[in-house]
Amino acid sequence: MLQQTQVERVMPKYRTFLKEFPNFAALDNASLTQVLRAWQGLGYNRRALMLKKLATRVVAEYKEKLPADPQLLDELPGIGKGTAGAISAFAFEIPTPFIETNIRRAYLHHFFPKKDNVLDADILDLISQTLDAKNPREWYYGLMDYGAMLGRREKENPNRRSRHYAKQPRFEGSDRQLRGHILRMALNRSTFSAMKIAQETKEPKARVEKILAGLKKDGLLI
Repeated sequence: MLQQTQVERVMPKYRTFLKEFPNFAALDNASLTQVLRAWQGLGYNRRALMLKKLATRVVAEYKEKLPADPQLLDELPGIGKGTAGAISAFAFEIPTPFIETNIRRAYLHHFFPKKDNVLDADILDLISQTLDAKNPREWYYGLMDYGAMLGRREKENPNRRSRHYAKQPRFEGSDRQLRGHILRMALNRSTFSAMKIAQETKEPKARVEKILAGLKKDGLLI
């Protein structure tokens, strides 16, 4: 939920989501429509789809217990190496190197103050050398808070010097905004058509059809 979404928006959704789906079995048994409705307001709805698929795998392959091994986590839907490392460190206290935006910012600030196009691989090597193996959870808490503080204090975001830096595209008027709006409309009615949605959103029918095709391709609409 926290991927590219602010904590203030996540917290109320997090609590209600856990109340509705308190364990992997409940999430696995729920319909996709139920899950997407509970997710509304967070954006990036494909994350909800991946979370449901993950729950199905955990129930079927791991007896409803999320594995602690980062390699096994990486194989689950919607989880990459970064998320796998974060889960291992925070949920299981396993000292696993991983990178997120605040961690990257802190290392760029201190170890690469005058270098551009820095690779995450070089940062990960330093994280492996400096990670607190006895208390990785608290160490990462402090590191991420420090990186967030640097983001507010520094005149220029150190993350711009990462080779992997990409500026967030404008949301207002984007396909992503329309995609979320169309999905909300579809979830709240039994039937809908591209023409009807185009009329209600005042968008070209061709654009609406393109969005609908993308939602169906991603498995968010049948």
